[in-house]
Amino acid sequence: MKHLLDIADLSVEDIDELMRTAEDIISRPAAYMHVCAGKKLATLFFEPSTRTRLSFESAMYELGGNVLSMADAGSSSAAKGESVADTARTVGC
Repeated sequence: MKHLLDIADLSVEDIDELMRTAEDIISRPAAYMHVCAGKKLATLFFEPSTRTRLSFESAMYELGGNVLSMADAGSSSAAKGESVADTARTVGC
């Protein structure tokens, strides 16, 4: 899976696999320190969500990746109708 835009796109099996992977990351963090090296996570929150945004950013940094973050969707092109998919393609995520 390259992009996850909606939790409803995941099957029960997908969620189970995500949970197993999360448990492995927790138990063996050193094995995952560079798994996201060279990758970007773009976040765009439409509601204020400081803890969630920082949690996502922290996790990506711990996995060796980079984060592009827009804290205020109102100042983005989403305000004039650009889709999240268009934004993801633009930033190369």
